[in-house]
Amino acid sequence: MSDNNQIGKKMKIGVIGAGSWGTSLANLLAKKGYSVVLWAYEEDLVEQMSQTHENECYLPGIQLSDNLTFSAKISDVSGLDLLLLVSPSQVMRLVVKQAVAGIRSDAIIVSASKGIENETLLPMSDVLKEILPVELHDRMAFISGPTFAREVALEQPSAVVAAAENNEICNQVQEIFNTEYFRVYTNNDVIGTELGGALKNVIALAAGVCDGLGYGCNTRAALITRGLAEMKKLGMAMGAKAETFSGLAGMGDLLLTCTGDLSRNRTVGIALGKGRSLDDILAEMSMVAEGVKTTLSTYQLALKLNVEVPIISEMHAILYEDKDPRQVVVELMQRELKSEYI
Repeated sequence: MSDNNQIGKKMKIGVIGAGSWGTSLANLLAKKGYSVVLWAYEEDLVEQMSQTHENECYLPGIQLSDNLTFSAKISDVSGLDLLLLVSPSQVMRLVVKQAVAGIRSDAIIVSASKGIENETLLPMSDVLKEILPVELHDRMAFISGPTFAREVALEQPSAVVAAAENNEICNQVQEIFNTEYFRVYTNNDVIGTELGGALKNVIALAAGVCDGLGYGCNTRAALITRGLAEMKKLGMAMGAKAETFSGLAGMGDLLLTCTGDLSRNRTVGIALGKGRSLDDILAEMSMVAEGVKTTLSTYQLALKLNVEVPIISEMHAILYEDKDPRQVVVELMQRELKSEYI
């Protein structure tokens, strides 16, 4: 492999975002032999990780690789060979603006964040294109798929997809991230891959609501299937490929997030179904449930594109209009009868 491909173990990688997913991916790369610097906004978290080599707040119980170092200075990560972005989607713009001055023109940019910006209704790829210089636009890749951070950290077999418009970058990212327990596939449908990762969080909230209301497997299966139809419909309206939603970033991630006990979005939905208020639920959480804010973006996006998304619309009503979840179920079940494929 040529030095130009930057895949040798001498490659230096910066990771922005020390939540559970950012820490898990940083540790995966460090264990593979790369020199990795993990950036966190919180100086006390950086100090704690440096002393114990464990992220006690977001990934407790996982010993981190010796190849992984920590910093609260964004300049320590921005100028490296590859920059992995794992910030919550609603702060991605702010964080990358702080880093952009130090990013090299030959760097590889990888985003593993899942969401749609509230103010602009843009996916992360478009947010990054507004901030990064044009020479970096075809050096971006986006990772998504059915992965709980803890299970990846425990080296349980997992699979994701790396999407990029540039085939060379796509293949490089595949090789850099792939391990014996973390299998990486590729595709060129960036928008579909991003939307799958973002929209599934909204459907997972709804699946949690159904669980919280005490409904069973029939309800969950129907919700997941019809939720996937809404994801696909909205995605295709934005130029995504239909087949992407049958893959890891679509159905794969949706199944995981709607059924897994480690799903933060499903957990929020369960509490809502049991009658708790959103403010009380979020006040108790240390980690971000991306679906809460993505619901707002997705609802506005569907209105803008004139795409009918009943489940997403009703989830918006529960979160932002204080609608009774039981009434939502009644109204969804009593909608006008129609063909499955309309």
